[in-house]
Amino acid sequence: MCGIVGIVNIQGDQPIHEETLRRMLAMIRHRGPDQFGIYLDDQAGLGNARLSIIDLHGGQQPIANEDETLWIVFNGEIFNYVELRSDLEARGHRFTTSTDTEVILHLYEDHGPACLSLLNGQFAIALWDAREQTLFLARDRVGILPLFYTIVDGALIFGSEIKAILADPRVPRAIDPVALEQIFTFWSTLSPRTIFRNIVDLPPGHYLIARQGQIDIRPYWRLDFGLPVRERSEDEYIEELRELLIDATRIRLRADVPVGAYLSGGLDSSTVAAIVRSAAGVQLDTFSIAFSDPEFDESSFQRQMAQFLGTDHQVAFVTHADIGRVFPEVIWHTETPILRTSPAPLFLLSQLVRDRNYRVVLTGEGADEFLAGYDIFKEAKVRRFWARQPTSRLRPLLFRRLYPWIAGFASSNTAYLSAFFSEGLMDTQAPDYSHRPRWRTTSRIRRFFSDEVRQAADALAQPEDRAPFYPEAFSTWDPLQQAQYLEITTFLSQYLLAAQGDRMLMAHAVEGRFPFLDHRVIEFASRLPSRLKLRGLTEKYILRQVSRRWLPDAIWQRAKQPYRAPIHRSFFNDARPGYVDHLLAPEYIQATGLFRPMAVAHLRKKALSGVRLSETEDMALVGILSTHLLVEQFIRDMRMPQPLSDADDVRVCIRSGVAAGGDR
Repeated sequence: MCGIVGIVNIQGDQPIHEETLRRMLAMIRHRGPDQFGIYLDDQAGLGNARLSIIDLHGGQQPIANEDETLWIVFNGEIFNYVELRSDLEARGHRFTTSTDTEVILHLYEDHGPACLSLLNGQFAIALWDAREQTLFLARDRVGILPLFYTIVDGALIFGSEIKAILADPRVPRAIDPVALEQIFTFWSTLSPRTIFRNIVDLPPGHYLIARQGQIDIRPYWRLDFGLPVRERSEDEYIEELRELLIDATRIRLRADVPVGAYLSGGLDSSTVAAIVRSAAGVQLDTFSIAFSDPEFDESSFQRQMAQFLGTDHQVAFVTHADIGRVFPEVIWHTETPILRTSPAPLFLLSQLVRDRNYRVVLTGEGADEFLAGYDIFKEAKVRRFWARQPTSRLRPLLFRRLYPWIAGFASSNTAYLSAFFSEGLMDTQAPDYSHRPRWRTTSRIRRFFSDEVRQAADALAQPEDRAPFYPEAFSTWDPLQQAQYLEITTFLSQYLLAAQGDRMLMAHAVEGRFPFLDHRVIEFASRLPSRLKLRGLTEKYILRQVSRRWLPDAIWQRAKQPYRAPIHRSFFNDARPGYVDHLLAPEYIQATGLFRPMAVAHLRKKALSGVRLSETEDMALVGILSTHLLVEQFIRDMRMPQPLSDADDVRVCIRSGVAAGGDR
């Protein structure tokens, strides 16, 4: 895993300064502290900050092809690079390193953008064709790794993180009110928007080609639940998933450094760890989070699983004060407002991993989305069941079974449950039927927005900014598949893999690998009959059947407990961080102009009183704080580091045109 940056003139010929590239790389040195590399010619500059995982000493980027007309910087891993390299060598390609990066380069020589379909991995790629004066950017299928860009003064400026782009002094820094509205509805922006105006992401599963002043963005892969299905027996489906997960895990153990695993105590991470120990036969160190607050703690299940597997288990013990203390650092890395504190403990966990000298961990992300593990899927199923008899007094009681982790929910009376879940109940053909209750609840926190923000969002928003993209085939999918699509495209790619995944891992130069996000597993799950994913109200039915041979009964039979972290008690406790009062003060609210001072003052007063905040109030609190931290750190007073110096092991290749130049 690494970080990449670049500047390419797509119109005009503004000079590209090596110092700017060095500053951009300095912004993301946390992603790749081992080596740095820069390529520079008259029209393009590329940079890489490398975290050495494969070919520890010989894989410094940028890397060129044989005649030095193609140059690549790469962030990620290609897990099938061994097989791909063998085929390329048989076809006459010569390699100068043992890296997967060079495999991509030669595949592109042979296949162009079509090479992406051959890659099994997680990646953000930047490739410069110096002969054709063409930039090629690409991002993995589901957006495991980030890639952002903007266009200023005829230059396309890109980076693995937005802060690298902002290191170019030409790039303006401003909050996008439409993006803020999206976050306070969907929990994240809708791709390609980011919270920063005029800075966008390259959508997952897409590539970009910039040439002769034109930019062309195309998909090379789409999530599709309408793939042809060969009907099989349940046992055959189970066996196929078992074999896929074993191989997906096996190839993700390829590294020249030790590989550890996260162990939450739930089904997904336990399955991955068990495959490593049982199927791959590899000794394993595991890592987990324990909370001082018992409402959020799962450590008893973690200890049980670690003892069962015989792993060397390390625990990050997290208190309310810990979350509040690191929260500003968390927002520096997320680069977006968030509505949950969940990334903060993961920030502390990756710090523990790095302190134990690990650079790579396997995790269980993706299983809930692709194999139907979330309560939202069961909620939608219950709502549809209730809609068939909307006057029933018994059917709404099924909701009590879905959210035992929300205080008081299981004992809620019928009237409350009916009122909460009944809005839009009969509109079962609505494309957002499954997610409407969540999005409606979240959007209530927009009442904290100032009039200026509301008016600006209304003026700038297009229709596509206020609803997810629905593919043409969406209406042909069954209700569970539709719900999965929305969860994957609005939550997994835009929030979970970003704020809780890549950003918290790479804050401490730790690479996450995700067997459930192997594209073969994804495509298998997309073809899988829905009854094998959600059977009745039993989530991830098929995964339970696969995992029962590897896990204790108490783990594979365990109901899903979503990962959460404390919110208001993390900011309002005996060790209340000083920034909380500063960022919630009426004069600060007035100065930023983003939120209503009186509404925020009322929320702060309630939090200070010790009264338990509602779920909506908790989201509002963390949303307001994280937004203001973003303003402080990126808009008002952005920390600009010194450019990389020669002491940072920077390899620079400067070329004038295609034929001249050389390594320096």
